[in-house]
Amino acid sequence: MKQIKRAFLDTEDGQILYRIGGEGEPLLLLHMTPRSSDEFREIMPILAQNRQVIAMDLMGLGDSDKPPRIYSVADYAKSAIALWDELGIKKSSILGSLTGGYIAGELAVAYPERVEKLILCNVHGFDREETDKIAKRYSDGFRIKADGSHLMQRWLARTHYIGNGELNHRCVLEDLKCFGSPVYTGMAVANYCLDAQERFRSIKCPTLILSGEKSLEPLEKAGLAKAKNQFWLSKAISHSKKVELEGGTLWMLNQKPEEISTIILDFLA
Repeated sequence: MKQIKRAFLDTEDGQILYRIGGEGEPLLLLHMTPRSSDEFREIMPILAQNRQVIAMDLMGLGDSDKPPRIYSVADYAKSAIALWDELGIKKSSILGSLTGGYIAGELAVAYPERVEKLILCNVHGFDREETDKIAKRYSDGFRIKADGSHLMQRWLARTHYIGNGELNHRCVLEDLKCFGSPVYTGMAVANYCLDAQERFRSIKCPTLILSGEKSLEPLEKAGLAKAKNQFWLSKAISHSKKVELEGGTLWMLNQKPEEISTIILDFLA
């Protein structure tokens, strides 16, 4: 397995942590909210055997600094461009997971000359009612409680889907790094979702829509997404290829890295 190293990019709004490994054609990985580049911990060493792989902690998440203002999706896209420029990357493929997928799509829309191929993983659609709920949830952020009950609340938040093991522990650690402030990416994507339905129509690069069979379940249960809103992506990017992974969940990049790596590398090839 290829070694994955960590480094920081200095920007005018703070430092961005990124992970990098491998050689060859580049692939940028953009994580979902409220996770970090740790979402790609299992998959990066596999992909790095065939290409250069880069994963960044989006500003306000993981070990990247909190931005001094509420970022927009366009701002997050610009931060990815800044990282490419720092690394001397003229053109790259991108994989974006859920909220990271919206940022990946914006990169393909705003900087088409910089994007080779696009993989949108579990990029669910939302209507106005749902985006309002998401924006409020993330603008309120996670609250610290004097009795420490917030720790157990976050521990139990995903156990029905991913169990009580090490992956849940990693997700909770990422949650805790967001406590006490808005979750910027969640707010940005909530404000962007409805515009994306039209903006993504201009995406021309080869695109893979990769979804997990069970990835919508936790969002449906929380009242944040409806099954009827999940057809927009294929309609917006009519030339896209679609793959649904049997048994795949929102956390399938951690749970099924070998299977997903094969799908990704086949598409990129």
